[in-house]
Amino acid sequence: MSEFVLEMSGISKSFPGVKALQGVGLRVRPGTVHSLMGENGAGKSTLMKILAGIYSPDEGTIVLDGTPVTVADPRAALALGVSMIHQELSSVPELTVAENIFLGREPRNRYGLVSRKIMVRRTREIFDRWEIRINPRSAMKQLSIAQAQMVEIAKAISFGSRIIVMDEPTSAITEREVGHLHRMIGQLREAGTAIIYITHKMDEVFAISDDVTIFRDGQWVATKPAAELDRDKLIALMVGRELTDLFPKEEAPIGDVVLRVSGLNRGSLVRDVSFEVRRGEILGIAGLMGAGRTEVLETIFGVHPAESGTVEVNGRQRRIREPRDAIKAGLALLTEDRKRTGIMGVLSVRDNMSVAALPRYSPQGMLRRGSIDEACEDQRRRLALKTPSLNQLIQNLSGGNQQKVLLSRWLLTLPDVLMIDEPTRGIDVGAKSEIHRLMSALAQQGKAIVMVSSEMPEVLGMSDRVLVMCEGRITGEVPRSEATQERIMHFATATAHHTTPAA
Repeated sequence: MSEFVLEMSGISKSFPGVKALQGVGLRVRPGTVHSLMGENGAGKSTLMKILAGIYSPDEGTIVLDGTPVTVADPRAALALGVSMIHQELSSVPELTVAENIFLGREPRNRYGLVSRKIMVRRTREIFDRWEIRINPRSAMKQLSIAQAQMVEIAKAISFGSRIIVMDEPTSAITEREVGHLHRMIGQLREAGTAIIYITHKMDEVFAISDDVTIFRDGQWVATKPAAELDRDKLIALMVGRELTDLFPKEEAPIGDVVLRVSGLNRGSLVRDVSFEVRRGEILGIAGLMGAGRTEVLETIFGVHPAESGTVEVNGRQRRIREPRDAIKAGLALLTEDRKRTGIMGVLSVRDNMSVAALPRYSPQGMLRRGSIDEACEDQRRRLALKTPSLNQLIQNLSGGNQQKVLLSRWLLTLPDVLMIDEPTRGIDVGAKSEIHRLMSALAQQGKAIVMVSSEMPEVLGMSDRVLVMCEGRITGEVPRSEATQERIMHFATATAHHTTPAA
């Protein structure tokens, strides 16, 4: 019996214009949690997609329990005992939860027909074992992102694999669900399952990892026991330099009110929400999952119509029935889910970057392609976007670079108010610092920024002022000088102590 359940060596992989992996290796012991760390584009997900049979390596070998294997496709990976939870959710929205769990391996009755009854029963058994409270008969499209992520996790575990790859499994779930997942991982580890864990959250690495492997620019850097690392050492290995300021918040002059929202209502999701944002200000919106933070931004932007309330931009009341009206009013919204509501994967970086600003570059209906190329190239330089060319498909970029493209999309519309929902979700520590630096620079240029974030350090580090929500209402307002995690959590659970924040 080999000491390692998995040995990958000399793995290389290239895509057009990009050397994603350069002779890297990975060795994983059974019954351990082995974390993979590195900036976006370091090669972590690419290596795991090779293990899962999604990509074929250009060269290199894979050995499972001492036996060399060829992983031809995802079905072959599952047969070899390898399953993977992907960073970008891969569920089928129109199918039920149970149908997604058993997609491609549907149970059949004695007549050989697919049995939904058996499917639902087995799904309930899986959910009961792992204490997941989701109705197997619900359509996936009815679930929140957090619930969909838990279904993906349950599906991967249900294969009974000896190696489970988890790529950013906690990027969209609540702190309570993170704790739940970590307990599940502990049980899997005790049963001898090897967990390969990709995350950008440092606290998770030190909480659950036995070993850590660091990649940088497609190359292996180091493998160390987690106990030998601390935050500073890990960051230095990841980025090749010390990163002393994760939240480079610069002071900006606070000017006139740009956005004023009054009495905004949309069912139980948004209830009598009122607030103001000024030029140069970064307004953070905090709260627990389901508090209504995302729904407020979407209602302001016209993704869903408000039942009542008003939105003023630069002192002028605007009637916003759809996102097109919001863009004309000078609003921009970077959504929380890159895959579902952000990127258009089959289009180029240029097309993704310019789509919202096309009216600016098509006077009298004539598209000025030269001007578009010049503007996109300027954004590429300003945001240090890593792509071989603007013609590259956006789906081939790392998550951090996709996020930069989406930011560029809205900056090209020249907004007065930039609303950003989870600006650094699924982004590495280096790219986070870059995004935060850009936000500070935009505030200094006089932009008003509204930021929704589930990461408390980000809220505390980047906000001039914090609004806290609970059950669709604003329950508190805290200035930067008085903002603490304890105070924000007090307001985030303050359903019985509703307070009206000062204007």
